[in-house]
Amino acid sequence: MKVIICGAGQVGYGIAERLSQEDNDVSVIDTSASLVNAITETLDVRGYVGHGAHPDILAKAGAEQADMIIAVTLYDEVNIVACEVAQALFSVPTKIARIRAQSYLAPEYSNLFSRQNMSIDVTISPEIEVGKMVLRRISFPGATDIVRFAEDSIAMLAIECMEDCPVLNTPLQQLSQLFPDLMATVVGIYRNGRLAVSRSADQLEAGDLAYVICQRDHVRRTLGLFGHEEQEARRIIIAGGGNIGHYVARTIEQLQPRTRLKIIETDRERAAAISEQLRNAVVLHGSALDQNILQQADVQDADLFVSLTNSDQINILGAVMAKSLGCKSNLVLINSSSLNKVTQSLGIDAQINPRAVTISRVLQHVRKGRIRSVYAVQQGSAEVIEAEALETSPLVGKPFRELDLPDGIRIGAIYRGGTVIRPSGDTKIKAHDRVVLFSTAAAVKNVEQMFRVSIQYF
Repeated sequence: MKVIICGAGQVGYGIAERLSQEDNDVSVIDTSASLVNAITETLDVRGYVGHGAHPDILAKAGAEQADMIIAVTLYDEVNIVACEVAQALFSVPTKIARIRAQSYLAPEYSNLFSRQNMSIDVTISPEIEVGKMVLRRISFPGATDIVRFAEDSIAMLAIECMEDCPVLNTPLQQLSQLFPDLMATVVGIYRNGRLAVSRSADQLEAGDLAYVICQRDHVRRTLGLFGHEEQEARRIIIAGGGNIGHYVARTIEQLQPRTRLKIIETDRERAAAISEQLRNAVVLHGSALDQNILQQADVQDADLFVSLTNSDQINILGAVMAKSLGCKSNLVLINSSSLNKVTQSLGIDAQINPRAVTISRVLQHVRKGRIRSVYAVQQGSAEVIEAEALETSPLVGKPFRELDLPDGIRIGAIYRGGTVIRPSGDTKIKAHDRVVLFSTAAAVKNVEQMFRVSIQYF
């Protein structure tokens, strides 16, 4: 596949890195020569210095032969125009634009990005996607990661196995026998820096990170089974009143009105603006690194400190200070992947990488076959994939025990007609079922083949 990426920042770099690893033909455009040099020196991609919306630059990057353009510059207007030009002059089949300004995304303007109005096939709002992720992590504090699939009926949980985890040293197949009515399947295990697809005979050990696919209504029970019964936070401090922080605060006010919410924002005008837009939240003007401001926010009584500023350093240090002053737990937004491994030693309880969220959304549209949703874990070592089975799929009609699945794939759940099914040896996949599975990066191409439209289908 030939892909043009407009924007060589953190998000553009991450997308280019992932797609180039999968042997796609990738070209990257950016106005910054230093960013273009950096990306071409480290990745197997072509780089072009210029404006991503200019026809001559798109032509140099090979837009006439491109299968997809992904516009992820810092400017919404550039991303929009790049997609319009790609369609009008080069008829690029798939056009994806990152849109950050919330005014474009207001509900009353929901038709703005419809196909009859604009030549954009997919819009991605990192702020909203990350905001939803933050809200899920707040709602289920026992999970280090949680993503929903199949009309929100199925969830993928990443659960840390502590020393007192009740299911340690128990073969996974026995868990199914002990809890037959629990719609949950362990599909992957991250241990000592290595991620592997789980097998029925595997046993969990202390320190493992278990990836579990379960019915959404069974999330809390699943977390309890693993020894995680943390209570949902009722006193929350948010550092950063930008688009993400404002979205999270507004949603909490709507859905959890009893939660006591305080926001710390460094920009006085922004602090005043969100104070007028929120009903009950207390907005403090100041720095999350100012101990006096933290004490004014009653950090010593807070259940959760959520760092959502644009600075990784402020997010990390603010969260560390909050815990040292008595806050029970913290959740940190971290853009740089190089900081991910050091956060736990600093006392960071949970983190979210917005780049990973955006890349997962893009991969959903890059994947071949009837792929409905994709979420990458452990920096792309594996993916949780939701795919629709067709009549021609080799999975259809055979009992699970007779399926010869390629290595690196584990099916976690099936969504059929509004019902979630946990796979067993007798289960048969039917046409139009949605299958949620866990796949290593090396096995993704096999997944695409299993759910690809065969020529016989026509």
